[in-house]
Amino acid sequence: MTNTPSRIPLGGIFYLVLAFTLGGYFTFAAVQGDYGVFRRVQINAEAEALRLERDRLARDLAAMTNLTRRLSDEFLDIDLLDQQARDVLGYMRADEIVIR
Repeated sequence: MTNTPSRIPLGGIFYLVLAFTLGGYFTFAAVQGDYGVFRRVQINAEAEALRLERDRLARDLAAMTNLTRRLSDEFLDIDLLDQQARDVLGYMRADEIVIR
């Protein structure tokens, strides 16, 4: 029996390193990539903020629509008209006192 030096299996080591490298890359991409977990959390937070802004704008629109309807020709709210004239034009009645 002759004692020959054994060769290191480079092909097996290469495939093992390649598998770990690809596994690490795909794990990183799944967590921090463009379609990863962190991006998904960020998108959900932005969507919730936009929903809140949409709801606030819908309330503002409803309030403005109500005021517009109350000042229209079909439905004239005298108290609202009086308030708007006072605010915009600075009108006041003779029996009122203005405190600034």
